[in-house]
Amino acid sequence: MNPTDLVFQSYGRCCRKDEFFVDFYDFFMSSSDAIRNRFLNTDMSAQRHLLRNGVMQIILVARGMSDRKLRDLGESHNRHNYNIQPEWYDLWQEALLKTVRAHDPEYTPELREAWRSVLKPGIDLIRGAY
Repeated sequence: MNPTDLVFQSYGRCCRKDEFFVDFYDFFMSSSDAIRNRFLNTDMSAQRHLLRNGVMQIILVARGMSDRKLRDLGESHNRHNYNIQPEWYDLWQEALLKTVRAHDPEYTPELREAWRSVLKPGIDLIRGAY
């Protein structure tokens, strides 16, 4: 099975419980005071919904779908809008991988590498819009 199929299935297993998204933000916000401060006045229920869709967009682009929505996401997160620092994407990815490890019962080191390879092009595209 190719990496995008492995990740697509893994994400499906992770999305079965809303705790996946709660745990992700716990991990992500604990990675940096600056990131935690960004979410002080955020509707976290809405934010978790956005995360769910954003990760799916990255996976779908890796599977061959148009990258238009990721380009829009990059635009909204660039220095002129949300001003999401480029280095924060590494923290985001590590928080996501940590959450996958905690929630996917079929997690393996090979699956972690599949996730990395699938996430990289989408994250690079979003970060590149900075």
